[in-house]
Amino acid sequence: MAVRYDDGRLLLDDQGITLRRYYFPFGTAKHIPYARVRHVEARSMGWLTGRGRAWGSAHPGYWLPLDASRLHKDRLVVLDVGARVRPACSPDDVGRVLALLRERTG
Repeated sequence: MAVRYDDGRLLLDDQGITLRRYYFPFGTAKHIPYARVRHVEARSMGWLTGRGRAWGSAHPGYWLPLDASRLHKDRLVVLDVGARVRPACSPDDVGRVLALLRERTG
């Protein structure tokens, strides 16, 4: 398994995307194979879309894994996997993550 990106909270490897500390309250990881990702987009992150939340989301359409440093970030990566609630994350290097995800998901 070759690691393409790892910032401690988000891991991209040859198999898919792993959002660490995703599920509340136990902090277990969520793994998403690249084939399940329909669309990837980056959005500005404000107070209603996750910036003020360490875990979860104030926005009903997103769920964010635990990230205590999110308060200091301004961009959110949202993954459309065909579910009502879309997994989202706030990686340290949004540009690199977007490029890698678009390369893998088409």
